[in-house]
Formats: sequence, C-alpha cells, structure tokens
Amino acid sequence: MAHEEDHISDVGSTFDFKGFVLKVISYWKLILFSITVSLAVAYYNNVRKLPVYRLENLISIKDDQNPFFTSNTSLTFNWGGTSDKVNTAITILGSRTHNEEVVERLGFYIDYKEDGEYQRVDAYGSTPFEVIADTSKFQAIGIDYTIQIVDDEHFNISAAIPNNFTVQSYGSKEKEGRNIGETAFNKQFQFGEKINTPFLNAVIARNDNALQQGKKFYISFLNFDSAVSRYKNVAVKPESNGASVLQLAQTGNNKARIVDYLNGSVKVLSDNMLARKNLFATKTIAFIDSSLNVKSRELRLVENELNSYKNDNEILDISAESRQLSSKLLELDSRKEEIERQLSYYRTLKTYLETRTDYSNIPAPSVAGISEGSISSAVARLITLAEERSNYQYSLKEGAPIFADIDRQINSVKSVLLENINSSRGLLEQEIRDVNGRISNAEKQIRELPKEEQDLLKIQRKYNISESTYNLFLEKRNEAGLIKAANVSDVLIIDKAKDIGGGKIGPNTQLNYVMAVMVGGVIPLTFVFLLVFLNTNIHNAQEVERLSPIPILGMIGKSKMDSSLAVFESPKSSISEGFRGLRSSLQFMYKKQGVEGAKTLLITSSVSGEGKTFCAMNMATVFAMSERKTILVGLDLRKPKIFDDFGLNNDLGVSNYLIQDA
Repeated sequence: MAHEEDHISDVGSTFDFKGFVLKVISYWKLILFSITVSLAVAYYNNVRKLPVYRLENLISIKDDQNPFFTSNTSLTFNWGGTSDKVNTAITILGSRTHNEEVVERLGFYIDYKEDGEYQRVDAYGSTPFEVIADTSKFQAIGIDYTIQIVDDEHFNISAAIPNNFTVQSYGSKEKEGRNIGETAFNKQFQFGEKINTPFLNAVIARNDNALQQGKKFYISFLNFDSAVSRYKNVAVKPESNGASVLQLAQTGNNKARIVDYLNGSVKVLSDNMLARKNLFATKTIAFIDSSLNVKSRELRLVENELNSYKNDNEILDISAESRQLSSKLLELDSRKEEIERQLSYYRTLKTYLETRTDYSNIPAPSVAGISEGSISSAVARLITLAEERSNYQYSLKEGAPIFADIDRQINSVKSVLLENINSSRGLLEQEIRDVNGRISNAEKQIRELPKEEQDLLKIQRKYNISESTYNLFLEKRNEAGLIKAANVSDVLIIDKAKDIGGGKIGPNTQLNYVMAVMVGGVIPLTFVFLLVFLNTNIHNAQEVERLSPIPILGMIGKSKMDSSLAVFESPKSSISEGFRGLRSSLQFMYKKQGVEGAKTLLITSSVSGEGKTFCAMNMATVFAMSERKTILVGLDLRKPKIFDDFGLNNDLGVSNYLIQDA
C-alpha cells in the first residue's frame, strides 16, 4: 500500500508549472481572441440593457388629533397611537389590497411602449395622449395596439386580433374568453372619441406632451392581478428604529412611472387613513341624518296640526297660567326624552355587544347625550381593538396568535362595558320614574284649565317635544360635520418622489466587462490546462528523471536531414555533438563497471518509428570515427533499413544466418 501511495504522489508531482506557463504564453493569440469575443458580447448586452432607476419619497405617520377634540364633542377615537399607526402603515403599503387600489386609481394596468434604439421601451409619461379605459366594459388582455399620430386631431390604431383572446373588466375584475375570428383591425379616430369594439373600449385623449406626426406608440392591457404584482416591490422602512418617518423606494426602468406610483401610493394611504379616522363621524352623521328625516316629518305634521287647531278655534295665544304649565312640561318632557334616548342607546349598545362580532360600527355615545367617562372610554377602547384586529387581517391569517390576544382584550372590555351599562340604566330608570311623577302632577293642573286650552296645550306639548328633539339632532349633526371637516390625515408628506436627474443604479456595465475579461481568459486557460494535463508525451529530460530511476546517458535532437547518416554527413551539427556526448557517457559507464575488451551495445524500443535504426547507425558512426573497429548489425527482421542507407544488398541477412542458410 505504501508503494502505491508513493507512486500516486510521484505521478501527481509530474505537473510542470513552468511548462504550463510557457504553453499558455504560446497560445496568447487564442486568449486574446477569446477575451475580445467576450468583451464584444458584454458590449452587445450592455447597450441593449435598459437603465434601472431607484427613487424615493419620505413621509411621516403622526398622531394628529382633531382641534375640536373635547370629552363632549369627540366622535373619533385614536386607534392605537403613533407606533401602532407606523406598523400598520408599513403593513398596508405592502398589502395586495392597497396596491390594487393604487394600480386601479393610476390606471397602471395599461402599458405604453415606443421604439427604442434596440428594442421597445416604456413610454409612460412621454406619450402625447392618455388612454382612459371604460372600466365598466371589457378590454382584451395582451393584444398590442399600434397608435400612429396622423395630425393634431387624429390618430390611427391598428392591431392583429387573434381567433381567441381573453378580456377583463377592470371595474368588476371579471374575465372571460372571446372568439370573433382572426382579424386585422385598422381604423382612424379623433382624439377624445369613444372607441367601442369587442376588444377595446376606451377614449384616447390628448395631453400636454408635444405631438410628432407619424410617430408610433404601442399600448396593451395587462391582467389586473399581474399588473398589481409588478408594483408590490415598493420597499418601506423606518428612517430609524422606532421612528415615525417612513422611506418608500421603488426601482424600475421609467422614472415618471416610479414617481407617480410612489406619490400615488402615499395619496391612497393618506385618503384611506383619513377615511378610517372619519369613519366614526361618518357613520354618526348618517345615523343623525336618518333621525333628522324622521323628526322633520314629525315636526311638520305637529306644526300643521297646531296651526289648524288655532285657526279652527280662533285661539291666538294661551293664558299666563297655561304658559307656565307649558314651560314646566316642556322642561320635564325634554328631560324625559333625553333619558329615554340614553336608555334606548344603552339597549341598542347592549344588543350590539351581545349579538355582533364587528365593533367598528358602534354609534357614538355623544349622539345620545351620554358624557359618562367610563362608557365613552370603553366604547373608544373597543373601537380601537376592532380597528387593530381589522388592520392585522391585511397581512396575517385568521388563526394567528395575535387575533386570540385581541379577542381576549375585546371580551374583557365588553364585560366591563356591559356592567357599566347595567349600572347606568338603573340610575336612569330611577330618574325617569321621578320625572314621570312630576309630569303627572303637571297634567292634573292642566286638566283644571278650559277644554280649548287643554287641547291646545296637548298639541303645543307635542310640538315642543318634536322641536326640541329636532334641534338637538341638528346640533349634533353640525357638531359631527365640523369635526369631520376639521380632521386631517395622519400622513404627512415630507419629500415627494421627484425626478431630479439622478437615481440611476444600473445596469452595472463595468462589472459586466470585468466578468467578460474573466470568462474570456478562463476558457482558453482551461483549454490549455486540459491540453497539457492530458498530454502523455515526454517533452524533456526532467520528466524522464521524475518518472524512471534509470539514468539518462544523453539526449539526441530531431534530425531534419534527408539521410540517416547525420553524424557522417554533418559532423559539427548539434546532433553529432549529442551522439559524441552519448559515446562519452557510455565509455564512462564501461569504465565504472569494469567492462574490458570488445563491448556490445543494443538499441531497441517497443514500437517502430522511435529512432532505433537512426540511433544505431549514428552511434556506430561516432565510434568508427573515433578509430574504433565497429560492427553495425541490423536485427530488424520485419522492416530492415540499414542496408538502404549504406547502399548494400539485402539478399542475405541475419535470418539466413540463424537458419544456417548462410
């Protein structure tokens, strides 16, 4: 085993690094050609690669409270504080729902192209027109329309319509297949004219960009989901840990498109956050408006009844005693109406808490005139948790642990709120019994008045109650409208995305050239390495010394002479010197080994053509020229050659001697 390892080590150490370097240098033309080709390929790719840009904008998520916020007038609640809003904003900006709204608002499901130097490039922002799709109708997906400008008013649109194609409505997002037969569509339209076809329903309107007559542009409609996937690469990150300032960045080939998308994304976020901030006020206003409509009709009916009664009975006014009783009843009725409204709110709120799972639509306590801090704060907390739960649904699945934690908090708040409701209802019910008693006493006094005044007071009483309730709702309506109008979005734009001339981040052409040089050099180097590694020929004496323990006596170069008698015909050549050196080495060996007298030298090899005859003839010539008697015997029985170079007859040879024929 040790012998085998030594052999392997010897073989592994036979690689001639110097020879390899010399071989590499000898192939310099191949290496230069390979690098040149690689650089040419890199240049071809670089000039065809579209530039890549990265643009950014900067926003702040702040907790901007309403300037009219008081304990009595607040119809909105802060649903989480600044840190929660920042995390929510980051989640929303990366969500599919948000990006769908941005793509839909900007119309980024339409592609604009124009002919570039080597290929079609994105022409968004540079076309002299804008495509306004009819979102209620279907548009063919993936068909390229060629739009050629004819003049200031007209353009020509053409397209190759295939047999089968898919259409999509960007309003409903519904898709279906159509087959109208293969056709070549080509028609001239006027800017602003409606285009209604089975595959295209849109208006192509002029914008402020300059027209170029005869210039061609290309538009196509994308699958809406695919278009949204294009723009989910917006990177959102805080400026620092815990900061409320967010940086939005996007990369792409068209700076105008990046600018519009980044700013559009912030606008959608701002609008939606403001809408959520106003959600409570909006729903409260809707509730008040519906109540106002009912009270308004009721007030008109009672007013008509009062006027009719006065006219029929010719009563212009009531007595001082009646006015005093009427004023007292109005105060009691108003208080009773207020208590009943609060009790009604508590009953509605209790039913809502016991039967609903979505608590974001709870009406405001202030609508019913409830200013109790425990009720208002509990409702606010409940809405906060409901909004927080809703926002997590953008990015988490329903079974996530965070939902169970929020649900536990909601149940805890509900439990406390229901206890507060029961306590407050008990107090109000006690108070309303007291008010009812006082009303009964006042009504007894009224029954002592004349019949006409009693009837008039009844109608007047109904009118006063309706008017008081109507005025209360009207006041709350104005209050809610004022609060909603005063609200501002929690998104503050610090820096809008803007094309200021920079932003290019690619392609990295220098790296491509470096890679081209490396690849162009490695390929020929690998070729030369394999050529050297797989070459089993002996190239120098050192290789023989490494591979064999047999000593080298001399080296003979290759002869370029036609005759094999190289030493005889050119005694001063390098080949002659090689044979003389070999003769000296042999003489040294003979002496060292004590060989005396006549000496025999056998020259042989394993295959033909390796120079046995040539070496034998010239070795014999060297000995003969040194005045030693030399006999040259050719023992090549198959292909004898010596006789020919010496001009001898080969009729009789060694074989005849061996068979005793000569």
